[in-house]
Amino acid sequence: MKIWQASNGEIRRHLVGHVYDVNCCRFFPSGIVILSGGMDAQLKIWSAEDGSCAATFQGHKAGILDTAIVDRGRNVVSSSRDGTARLWDCGRSACLGVVADCGAPVNGIALSEADNTLNLGLPEKVPSERETGTEGKLLLLAREDKKLQGVGLQSRQPIFLFVGSDAFNCCTFLSSIYFLGGAQDGNIYQLDVRNTKAPVRIIHRSGAPVLSLMPYKDGFIASQGDGTCFIMQQDLDHVVELTGPDCDPVYKVTHIQCDNLFYCI
Repeated sequence: MKIWQASNGEIRRHLVGHVYDVNCCRFFPSGIVILSGGMDAQLKIWSAEDGSCAATFQGHKAGILDTAIVDRGRNVVSSSRDGTARLWDCGRSACLGVVADCGAPVNGIALSEADNTLNLGLPEKVPSERETGTEGKLLLLAREDKKLQGVGLQSRQPIFLFVGSDAFNCCTFLSSIYFLGGAQDGNIYQLDVRNTKAPVRIIHRSGAPVLSLMPYKDGFIASQGDGTCFIMQQDLDHVVELTGPDCDPVYKVTHIQCDNLFYCI
């Protein structure tokens, strides 16, 4: 991986240590520490200041596809092609438990404070003292087997299971009530955590795979496998095109809050 100076394109750090492809990375809330996951089934924590690898987590049996950070980052969550989502203790580089074992690759995850009307269940055993900030959190899993699942992060209990039309590649929360799942066939499902039997709406703009979703203001940003990247706003009715279809996939999109810039990868 590389860290770039956004103002002039200068490469500031080379982060070398994963054996195979790096699938995902994100900054911790501090902005000076980075979490990455790779096809070598390892999670790594890096210093953005000097490029050193501070910790390596091992336990997954296949490539890591996505990550989420719990609160300030004492714990993190990962999902993998091995079908599991795991909770980790960053201080001790140890796995605190398997949050979900799906039997199919978990392509994407999202974490949010749950709506207070939602019963997240109780853990079967007392959580470790190393587990911090997991109470009241709902973990969303985008699964390869066409399922979008919600799991109580602390309880490890399944909360809901929605079956879509194709494999789910990504997911995100719009609020503590509404969430989105992006599918391989181009469908974007909006669902309500209080009733997931039927979607609130299905958005379909092309048959290209939905590869990335993130909330933005009163809507969301999406990217697809045909190169399309767009913002949907105003009760999900108004569309702003950022890029059009050019055959090359846009795998990920992110938004920098300070200057209203968008980065499409």
